[in-house]
Amino acid sequence: MIIKILIKTIKLTKLIFLRLPYFSCCGGHSTEFTKSLQSAAASTRPEETTCCISFLRNCNRRPLLLGVGALSLSLLSATPLLAAEGVPDKYQVFVDKADGYSYYYPSDWREFDFMAHDSAFKDRYLQLQNVRLSFIPTTKSDIHEMGPLKEVVYHLVNHVYSTPTQVADIMDMQEKNVDGKNYYTFEYVLTSPNFSRASFATIAVGNGRYYTLIVGANERRWRRVRNKLKVVADSFKVLYI
Repeated sequence: MIIKILIKTIKLTKLIFLRLPYFSCCGGHSTEFTKSLQSAAASTRPEETTCCISFLRNCNRRPLLLGVGALSLSLLSATPLLAAEGVPDKYQVFVDKADGYSYYYPSDWREFDFMAHDSAFKDRYLQLQNVRLSFIPTTKSDIHEMGPLKEVVYHLVNHVYSTPTQVADIMDMQEKNVDGKNYYTFEYVLTSPNFSRASFATIAVGNGRYYTLIVGANERRWRRVRNKLKVVADSFKVLYI
């Protein structure tokens, strides 16, 4: 009976989705994501850039579908698992089987809509304390093809993640291999005239996607929450789809 209800819900969701007009999400990209896209597009072939633009035009699907078919999609594709094996205490795991990734997040955080990102969770009271994940298409198959660790991290932090009014400091960088997949994880601080934000970023390539997970907080709280957020950064995994 439950399966029949889910099937009907999915059919209804698809019907509504097809009849609704197109809404562009490109007007609200975050600075980090927009600059990352521009950087990636500039270094790729024309056919890759076309693929990237086409891919982004569909990035509004998650907010729209969540509005009309959240029940079926959350059960079938992107699911916060409450009791997954091996998950640390006081964390939950978010798994998106459709887009091929997973990561942990603190169990008292709440999901929210972060423009141009595929998923995001934040602290209930501290808005700057959050994790978000985005991806763009790529023809590369491994993060090593983006370049050596130090060169990639320096370029991202100083020319993609930061703005001209921010001072960027790279605190640490690491490379690891999990189940045959390579990851770059690095810690950095962006200092603005009014405040500073510290973050971890983990990047990887797989499934024709270049994934970026960023988790951070206000720099004044960094000493208290650093280890907690490092668990999130280290937990990111690419799933084969």
